[in-house]
Formats: sequence, C-alpha cells, structure tokens
Amino acid sequence: MNKKICVAITARPSYSRIRSALEKLRDNHRIDLSVICSGSALLPRYGRIVDYIKHDGFNVTDELYTFVEGDEPINMALTTANTMSMTAQVFKRIAPDFVITIADRYETLGTAVAASYMNIPLIHIQGGEISGNIDEVVRHAVTKLSDYHLVSNEYAAHRVHTLGEPVENIFITGCPSIVIAEESKHLSEEYLINSIKEHLDLEVFNINDPFIVLLLHSETLHYEDSFNNMLLLLRIVEKLEINVLIFSPNLDSGSDAIWAAIDSFKKTYQKKHFFYINNLEGHVFLKLLSLSLCLIGNSSVGIRECAFLGIPVVNIGERQMGRERANNVIDVAWDEYEITAALIQQLTIKKYSPSSLYGHAEAGQLIANVIADLALSDN
Repeated sequence: MNKKICVAITARPSYSRIRSALEKLRDNHRIDLSVICSGSALLPRYGRIVDYIKHDGFNVTDELYTFVEGDEPINMALTTANTMSMTAQVFKRIAPDFVITIADRYETLGTAVAASYMNIPLIHIQGGEISGNIDEVVRHAVTKLSDYHLVSNEYAAHRVHTLGEPVENIFITGCPSIVIAEESKHLSEEYLINSIKEHLDLEVFNINDPFIVLLLHSETLHYEDSFNNMLLLLRIVEKLEINVLIFSPNLDSGSDAIWAAIDSFKKTYQKKHFFYINNLEGHVFLKLLSLSLCLIGNSSVGIRECAFLGIPVVNIGERQMGRERANNVIDVAWDEYEITAALIQQLTIKKYSPSSLYGHAEAGQLIANVIADLALSDN
C-alpha cells in the first residue's frame, strides 16, 4: 500500500522552498502526495500561490481560508487557531501517514499542533535556525512538536539536538531554496522578459538598466514601527535616482502598515523610476534579483539565496538577527545614516563570491530521499 504524505503550504516562501523536493516525491510511485493550502497562499494580494502549485501539477486537496483580516498580533493568533482547527479536520478525513511542515511562518504552528496531537509523524523542514522575529519562537516550538528534522546546515542540526531531539532523527540536507537559486542561473533573458512583462511596463523598465530590489517585511516584535520604517526606506532609495523594484511584504502583523506606506509614497511622490510587484515565481524573482545591483530590506532571501548567488545585501533591523550569514550582507539598524552608507558601499560591489553556507543545489533531492526513506521504511 502506498504511503500518504501531506504537505501544508501557507505562504509563497514555503512553496518556493519545498517545490523541488515535492517534484521528486510526486514522481515516486509508492507515495501518494497531497497538498493543503491556507493562509496567504490563497490571497490575491500575496500572489495566490495555490494557483502556481496547481499549475505545477500538484494535488491540492484542500484550500483552507484561515486568515483573519487585521494588522495586529491577535490576528496572527486567530489565524493560527483557525489553521489548527481546519487542518485537523482535513487530517481526520485524509488520514496521512506523514505530514510535512516548512520553516517558521506563524501558521505552521497550527499545522504542527494538529499533527502532533493526532499522533501523525511530523517532518519539519528548516528547523534549528535563529532569527529576531516571532518566527524564532515558532520555529523552535515546531521543532519540539516534530518527529523528524531536515535542516540546512551543521549549526541548525546542533541547535535541534540541543533542544533534545535525537541525533538519528536529524538530517542535514541543505536549504531547498538553493535549488531554486541554481535554476534561476540558467534562465534566458527571453524567458525572464516573458515572465515579467505582465507585471512591469517593459517600455519603461529595462532589465539592462541599473536597479535595486526592495523587499521589506514587518518586524513582528516591533510591528507598530512598520509604517515609519517603510517610509524611511522609500525616501532613502528615492534619492538614488535609479530604478527601484518594490515587492510586497509577507502577511504578518504590520504588513498592512507597510502597504499603507507604499500607497502614501506613491500618491505623494509619483516617482517614475519606482516599480511595484506583488509576486513572481521563485526562479523568476531570483533571476531578476541576480541582475540587480543590490537587495535592501530584511528578507531571508538576502541571507540564503543571495549568499549562494553572490548578490550584495543591505539587511536592516532585527528580523534576521542571529542567522548565519555570508560576507555579502551588511547589517544595519533603523538609522538613515547607517542605511545610506551601507547602500552606497554595496552599490560599488558588482558581486560577491558565491557561498555554500546554506548548501548546494542538490538539497531538494536529498530532502525527497530522506522523506521517502522514512515513509517507505515505516511499516
């Protein structure tokens, strides 16, 4: 009898990270793979990642509208509660042999509690890392609720073991995001242009002109600062007078304030060299990012994928505090002078040497191999 594996995807980064491994698992004729989508994965404002998942040929059994609208911490708590309740009902119906949860989005805690309480073996991807957000707490809580741990590097493996998890259940596979980064290196300019032309006016935005990418998420421990932080950052990059690509934030407490700052800036300044994109497929986004002069903001993309691709990064604030990073990152506080100085410095550097800190391009295959071995050896 085939083993049933269910993966819970709640946001665009989750799918980007796990897609390569899911493709390998889907091709295994002894495994029945199903996908549950919830949270921002269903919301048009955040790119409706569920449509990409279906387009890629995966079996999405359930679309769970768990998101509770609002911009305060209580909305994250209520969304997590909805995720736990609705996901538990799906688990009851489909009876998976294993559940996969990814990284550290707050909704993943709902998935983890449901699986753990229902005695379904839980596989956690990308535990053991450190950051300065609510994700830090969620990640370690999910680790303790999980049975198996597929981590990015030796540092993460050590932390998971320190939390009391048996070493035989910890597997160093590398970060699956690196697979997408490797794919992006081989995309042609024609493919890139065809992929972005519905998002950008290519008569105005030329990919061969200098540009930077801005990607800012809220700091959930200081979410009340989100509006002012985003406005400050927009005013800093506006002075450069080069093209700026601005991508939408993750769905967190404070994300509405970031959107509000963007809208306010657009109405006030109407800068022709500012361009706004809600979402791109992971490999397309990374190809575009690799052509930029610099990434500025606080996304983990700057820590992981940009290290592998050698892209200069200005990382601001506490969101990524504690993560291992390569030398492509300059860390700064929320200070106009610090941010400006770091940005000017990074703009003088075309590329850094690539780093394998978060693994190599075989991570997806390694993750799929470990999961398949766990599932098929469990009798």
